[in-house]
Amino acid sequence: MTHSRTVVRGGLVITASDETHADVLVEDGRIVATAATGSSVAEGWNAEHTIDATGKYVIPGGVDPHTHMDMPFGGTFSADDFETGTRAAAWGGTTTIVDFAIQTKGHALREGLDRWHAKADAQCSIDYAFHMILSDVNQGTLKEMDMLVEEGITSFKMFMAYPGVFYSDDGQILRAMQRTASNGGLTMMHAENGIAIDVLVEQALAAGRTDPRHHGEVRKALLEAEATHRAIQLARVAGSPLYVVHVSAEEAVAELAAARDKNLPVFGETCPQYLFLSTDNLAEPDFGGAKYVCSTPLRPREHQAALWRGLRTNDLQVVSTDHCPFCFVGQKELGRGDFSKIPNGMPGVEHRMDLLHQAVLDGHISRRRWIELACATPARMFGLYPKKGTLQPGSDADIVIYDPQAQQTLSVDTHHMNVDYSAYEGKQITGQVETVLSRGETVIDRRTYTGRAGHGQYTPRGLCQLLD
Repeated sequence: MTHSRTVVRGGLVITASDETHADVLVEDGRIVATAATGSSVAEGWNAEHTIDATGKYVIPGGVDPHTHMDMPFGGTFSADDFETGTRAAAWGGTTTIVDFAIQTKGHALREGLDRWHAKADAQCSIDYAFHMILSDVNQGTLKEMDMLVEEGITSFKMFMAYPGVFYSDDGQILRAMQRTASNGGLTMMHAENGIAIDVLVEQALAAGRTDPRHHGEVRKALLEAEATHRAIQLARVAGSPLYVVHVSAEEAVAELAAARDKNLPVFGETCPQYLFLSTDNLAEPDFGGAKYVCSTPLRPREHQAALWRGLRTNDLQVVSTDHCPFCFVGQKELGRGDFSKIPNGMPGVEHRMDLLHQAVLDGHISRRRWIELACATPARMFGLYPKKGTLQPGSDADIVIYDPQAQQTLSVDTHHMNVDYSAYEGKQITGQVETVLSRGETVIDRRTYTGRAGHGQYTPRGLCQLLD
């Protein structure tokens, strides 16, 4: 339902910088004003539609800057397409995703981008943008990077992992980083030493170690730390900013912290799976560990404290999901007898906001830090702020009414992601999304989905807003 004028009344409005009891006035898809609840200004607002947020939080819609909808991997595709994936995101209070368009080796960046536009077009119930995955660095693609930045594709992901698929060597990485240094783009890095990992995979399989838990053992924390260190040094040589995706290991956090202590433009994200799950899950019996195979892999539980600390000290700035789900039946099972054939990826787009709210209750982070990690900083990092990520006059009316008291149990039986298991089956959470507006349009109305495919708009991005 579109309402040209909506007032959200009586809630605790939480942004990255403030918490205030305020009413929010929305007109034609944008926030036009906020005013203290009960003030004469707020009392004077009339609207066709009023949302009572008394006793609830009013927060910006989440920005998940790392998803993989409808992504090819190992002979199959991730189980959520843009229609099911963005609907699940909306259920979880996320109103913007940044997905990854993939360049196929030997083909133009533009061709990959066009393919991803075709996948997403008229399918999304929330707004979306794209990063570009570079699989092939050459004179042609380097030129294309400049054009893409001008068009609002301002970040480029490269892989130190997956030789033969996405892998780039140090020379290719340096050339691409030199390009982002000149065109203002941001280099995103999957930092794992894939060449060394492949040796360990081969040795493990030859020794009969085929179970999913060996996926975590061969992708060693030291090889994540080594690649993180190398990426930082290459970025320094190129004079380029660097964003390290899905940081999972204490040693990798230490590399980021050391770089940031030198005031280098180096940033890092982690994901809920690394904060809440561990190698204990990879060791679940009867091939159950396959559900938790993703890269970087889950780590032993003791790494979690370093990740939470990094989120508090701002050595890590963002929590994304790296949502890339594969069903257990028929997809994860491709790796029975050979863990290296298990499609890498986990479902999570629906649960990020809730899990981070639980982290507030558990004392890991503050309420404002929750919004900073999940909304404001992702928007700033990827050139979407203040259109996205905050609640201020002029911002898109991407607004979540959040019930901090509601109890829920995460389960495959109740989630909306198109995947046949939950990574958090049976986990009890306090706090739940109640109502979601995307650009002023109600997509979740008191726990009922009222959105539609095609409401979500493609959103070109500016440059990273965290650089001087």
